[in-house]
Amino acid sequence: MDLTVLYRGPLASCDYDCPYCPFAKRRDSTAQLRADREALERFARWAADSEDDLSLLFTPWGEGLVRSWYRRTLTELSRLPHVRRVAIQTNLSCRTGWLAEADLDTLALWCTYHPGQTPYDRFLGKCRELADRGVRFSVGVVGLPGHLAAARRLRDDLPPNVYLWINAAEGHTYDDAEAGDWTALDPLFPYSRHPHRSAGLPCRTGESVISVDGAGTVRRCHFVPDELGNLYDGSYRAALRPRACPLAVCDCHIGYVHLESLPLYDVFAGGVLERVPSALPGQGTARALPLTARS
Repeated sequence: MDLTVLYRGPLASCDYDCPYCPFAKRRDSTAQLRADREALERFARWAADSEDDLSLLFTPWGEGLVRSWYRRTLTELSRLPHVRRVAIQTNLSCRTGWLAEADLDTLALWCTYHPGQTPYDRFLGKCRELADRGVRFSVGVVGLPGHLAAARRLRDDLPPNVYLWINAAEGHTYDDAEAGDWTALDPLFPYSRHPHRSAGLPCRTGESVISVDGAGTVRRCHFVPDELGNLYDGSYRAALRPRACPLAVCDCHIGYVHLESLPLYDVFAGGVLERVPSALPGQGTARALPLTARS
């Protein structure tokens, strides 16, 4: 079967101090880091031995790519013939040289710019390195009022075919004028502006999409706590079937992108995991090109 897996291990430490994140500047102990590495390596062994065609998205609470075991795992998984896509959410604070060893037809990055946490030129320079290497990636910003000027600058400095996404800030209400400012930067922002009613609606999670934690516990997604079984004993497979969402609303992209009531599998065809649309009005195709290709 074609199976999409969202993996989130024990890692909860980050090198940034974002005020909107509960894991900012959190430190994992040596024992916690060892446990995370062992859990990730176990998951990677499962993926390598899987008979399914896999699409894998790593969604750590902390920053994974500053850890060697995440860079190594993504590189190794990208080379497997049955892995169609392997991607990770990252603040892009890591070095990029490791990407030279990866299969860039398979690997992709979902990058977030956090104003105030890293110098703008440093982040843009990392984007330049990704583009020059031919890495497939998207870039995004949390849509807080204080981030608007930085987001506009980033949109101007990125090539038009690198998608800049805007996430609605948790707990923030957008009037039409404010939403219009963000939509001018990200034509898909209206999908993020309001939570999506999901109760009783069909969703791919629990059928062709699953969430896995470091112990191998399988759930339909990160937001529904009910367990479907365990990845490593195969008990989850009997539970895979079409099912409706049990929650009233879904307000996170990694959740609502899988709702069958939304057209986002068509919008992001070929790039669902890394949040790269197949095409976007005003931004051309979403394939990364060198920054020198800007018009």
